[in-house]
Amino acid sequence: MPSNSVENVLFASPRNEEERGAVATVCVRRLAVKMPAVLDEFGNPVENAYTAWPDRIYLVDREGRIVYKSKPGPFGFKAEQLATAIAALTQSPPSAH
Repeated sequence: MPSNSVENVLFASPRNEEERGAVATVCVRRLAVKMPAVLDEFGNPVENAYTAWPDRIYLVDREGRIVYKSKPGPFGFKAEQLATAIAALTQSPPSAH
């Protein structure tokens, strides 16, 4: 993976949750990820539940509801649709619990 080598984020596959978390932390720092990042459990239940392959973009609200799901990528990604969903989400007040 040449691009990962250039970015210096090439690692052996982690063998447990602790190693996986350490690799994720290093990647977030070295790649200067600016958005919040979360780490799936070792068996990848979130990836499996959200059908992350082929690529998709999800927008999830504060209550954990999916408010936007793209068609499979890369050709299914429509930036203007995501922008509209983000605008709608950020303009509406959060619900009371």
